[in-house]
Amino acid sequence: MAARQPADADLERLTLDKAAAWLKDKLAYEFMNEALLQQALTHRSAKGTNNERLEFLGDSVLQVVMSELVFEARPDATEGRLSRIRSSLVKDTTLSQIAAELGIGEHLVLGSGEQKTGGHRRASILADAVEAIFGAVYLDAGYEEARDIILRAYGERATNLPDGAGQRDPKSRLQEYLQARQRPLPVYRMERVSGKAHRQSFEVSCSVEAPAGSTYGKGSTRRDAEQEAAAAMLARIGDDDDG
Repeated sequence: MAARQPADADLERLTLDKAAAWLKDKLAYEFMNEALLQQALTHRSAKGTNNERLEFLGDSVLQVVMSELVFEARPDATEGRLSRIRSSLVKDTTLSQIAAELGIGEHLVLGSGEQKTGGHRRASILADAVEAIFGAVYLDAGYEEARDIILRAYGERATNLPDGAGQRDPKSRLQEYLQARQRPLPVYRMERVSGKAHRQSFEVSCSVEAPAGSTYGKGSTRRDAEQEAAAAMLARIGDDDDG
């Protein structure tokens, strides 16, 4: 007698159980409402309720947590320096690195198109999922628990803070790098605009003459997306100096 093939509902349950076990192992957290975890891991390309609203909430919670952290850790820093330190902590590049370290990609629910194009490794998707999990924990258990989860996820990043002194933005650093080597300046191109007018998301490419090629960035403004793309290009060409 042939073995019974698992139904879609069975597969969803197995997938969610695996994700819940992963989160407990990595961040020592168990959801009271597991539907929030499922939503946090569901990209907009997949069927069902996606994680965009949770990402919005998680981004706000993360901003508050990091603002508190930086404010307490740097009592003598100016407002400008505090902002630069916080920006380095909450940028998509940092979030995607945290997501990769936690192994979030293998638990994402993606549409077939994103699955085929490696969406589970795409930095912007990983960064969004991290923020969505933060937002989901906030709804599930409140601010203090969300703060604890965020600090666990950040690990040493939350204790070994950059000083924010003299940090130049990635676009400026990339331009200086190329000019110093007498190479053509980068070309930024808008690749995609998504979302409603009050909460749009911009995806931008940054192209540099071969062999560097193109990198991509995402942000709530075109400027933020360009900065992310420039930061990715700097990482590719080997100039990760923040000073």
